[in-house]
Amino acid sequence: MEKNRGVVYMGQGQVLVQDIPYPKMEDPRGRKIEHGVILRVVSTNICGSDQHMVRGRTTASVGLVLGHEITGEVLEVGRDVETLSKGDLVSVPFNVACGRCRTCKEQNTGVCMNVNPARAGGAYGYVDMGDWIGGQAQYVLVPYADFNLLKFPDRDRALAKIRDLTCLSDILPTGYHGAVTAGVGPGSTVYIAGAGPVGMAAAASARLLGAAVTIVGDVNPARLAHARAVGFETVDLSLDVSLADQIAAILGTPEVDSAIDCVGFEARGHGHAGAAHEAPATVLNALMEVTRAAGKIGIPGLYVTDDPGAADAGSRHGSLQIRFGLGWAKSHSFHTGQTPVMKYNRALMQAILWDRINVAEVVNVQVIGLEDAPRGYDEFDAGVAKKFVLDPHGMIAA
Repeated sequence: MEKNRGVVYMGQGQVLVQDIPYPKMEDPRGRKIEHGVILRVVSTNICGSDQHMVRGRTTASVGLVLGHEITGEVLEVGRDVETLSKGDLVSVPFNVACGRCRTCKEQNTGVCMNVNPARAGGAYGYVDMGDWIGGQAQYVLVPYADFNLLKFPDRDRALAKIRDLTCLSDILPTGYHGAVTAGVGPGSTVYIAGAGPVGMAAAASARLLGAAVTIVGDVNPARLAHARAVGFETVDLSLDVSLADQIAAILGTPEVDSAIDCVGFEARGHGHAGAAHEAPATVLNALMEVTRAAGKIGIPGLYVTDDPGAADAGSRHGSLQIRFGLGWAKSHSFHTGQTPVMKYNRALMQAILWDRINVAEVVNVQVIGLEDAPRGYDEFDAGVAKKFVLDPHGMIAA
């Protein structure tokens, strides 16, 4: 049997690369399945959502194999799989979905009813998401493979674009979902909170959707510099100047048509004094202030139901001090929740293959080896303007 190495959460902000079991054709409860495939992992990305667990901001257990952003090569095929063959190169949506329940049939694959006994929705290598083994490893099982996997039509062409295509598993559809649910379209003015990888993927998506002006806000100078270098307007939230005033300096008005929260629950206050303190609702409240009446707000940023590291009792259980009355008064539309990746990934694959979007450049993909994952986690946590992609088998060309 093949050996397998994977990135394991060790608690106290630490990950290690260790030997882990080679995948079996079994679900997390030990039941044999015939609808799955085992993949040789070609690329697997470090996500900001992984960092929440590693920082101890969730109830994730020590020993969890991390990783939900996976691109792979089909190595073994279950008996009931009909549309995939050994050697196919595929993108794995981070949502584990059955394709059979009501929500899957309605394209709401982020809240599949059959893959997680604890709640709606499953994911690989993530707390409370059904105990599916993560894909920051050499090999991984994908269940319901005919439904879940997106097969690339040409292997050589896909490998040539793998730095972009690896973003299809989560980050690009998530950014795109944020832009779509925020109502971004031709001529829109857009504000994106957060210049990390998801925020930059949202900016790339806004550009693809025809936005006239896309403004990205953050407190991190390196990330803001990168956002400007790839063609976006920026606002510096560490300054003691209001967000509305900074937007007005760019647009001539303090409001935008659409706003996207790509920060989530570990947000910090604005200005020199506020930046030292967590303020979990600050992004949502700021977006309501700067979004025009009847505008839309997309919220792909992660919010959790249990946060043991929260600063106050309410936030520990996802209860935030949101100015909902302001959103009501301005007739805002809000959209939250996990991205249903399969709603978008095929079209976004085509946009990548035909050079309509340069997402790897925009999010600044940096390829490193699997054994270098702890360094990648440390640098990402320190705020570098990079999206780390792990290459477990040395299959990505230099």
